[in-house]
Amino acid sequence: MTYFMSFGPRIAAVGMLVMLAGLPASAQEFDAAQKAEIEKIIGEYLTENPGFIRDYLLENPEILLEVSDKLRTQQIQQERESAALAMAAHKEKLERHPMTPVTGNPEGDVTLIEFFDYNCPYCKRVFSTMQEIEAADPNLRVVWKEYPILTGRSPTSLTAAKVAMAADLQGKYLETHQALMTVRGSLSSDAQILQLAEGVGLDMDKLKKDMESPGVKEYISETVSLGEALQFQGTPTFVVNGAVIGGAVPKEIIVAVIAAARAGTLKPGELSEQDLGQIVQKYGS
Repeated sequence: MTYFMSFGPRIAAVGMLVMLAGLPASAQEFDAAQKAEIEKIIGEYLTENPGFIRDYLLENPEILLEVSDKLRTQQIQQERESAALAMAAHKEKLERHPMTPVTGNPEGDVTLIEFFDYNCPYCKRVFSTMQEIEAADPNLRVVWKEYPILTGRSPTSLTAAKVAMAADLQGKYLETHQALMTVRGSLSSDAQILQLAEGVGLDMDKLKKDMESPGVKEYISETVSLGEALQFQGTPTFVVNGAVIGGAVPKEIIVAVIAAARAGTLKPGELSEQDLGQIVQKYGS
């Protein structure tokens, strides 16, 4: 009988406790044969005592919380690494696509990107916030991404996106964007959208031609694919230096995230409520 077999059940129990509790086992103290023997002993013990793990966890439920926390931490880290890769791969399309409308300071030191839908009530709610943030920050570059994801239930979302992009070809993107965003409720019809565009002072014949052009259609389709590739589930979605904010968050949150970007402390990926709280605490006014 070997050294290990004489203490089989005890070693098995201790071994399981080490694994379950997440304590670091000093693997370097055992050679390959000894490790194999320990694993065999643990296996035999569990076969003879099938209720051991269940009983141990019932007596020490805090271990499940520790394991859950560790798994969640690992998951967040993996998601951030995946997001960093995705953001890096799509950085040019996100920030510097030649067709994407840009307002604010074209040479600003921070770029704030918004993915939006003209029928999204939350996008409408946050529009005035976006205007205030841009007006107060002379070094902010604002990028507007047409993301008509509500088209399935509101076909006017796609029409509005095409009209806005066609208006940009006439140098009147922001005026058209504002006209569409400030309509109360959903856009009811294509006729309503075209009437709003006419009120902005657009050349309607050119607009109708441009909004059905391959360039405009392909750009919008490409933007939708971009949002899907980055797993943006709704609107509005904001991106600052690869960090993602979902929803119509208060102004102070966006301003604090911009400040964090300038400080170089933002991490790519979706920012949780806890992340945002910490950023506001550190960088909020």
